[in-house]
Amino acid sequence: MRKKLHIKKGDTVTVISGESKGQKGKVLEIFAEKQRAIIEGANLVSKHTKPNADNPQGGIVKQEAPIHISNLMVIDPSTGKATRIGRKENDKGKLVRYSKKSGEEIK
Repeated sequence: MRKKLHIKKGDTVTVISGESKGQKGKVLEIFAEKQRAIIEGANLVSKHTKPNADNPQGGIVKQEAPIHISNLMVIDPSTGKATRIGRKENDKGKLVRYSKKSGEEIK
């Protein structure tokens, strides 16, 4: 049984520790088994590439590298600040995520 993650693809998150601390971005991809995520514009690394169809010249390309999810916090849509996530049942009996700061449901 896998542990549920507090972030999902498409969430807006902020980096709370590491070299990219303070940067905000959208979650592009999640690797649940490794507990890592790729964030748009955060944790950029230089990759040396050979010439190919996309990049006929080759050279050094900047791209996002995965960050451990413990270094990320979801941004509350109502306040715009980082918040912890809780889970509760809504009125229809479905489990939903909510912001611990504002108590508002996170879509």
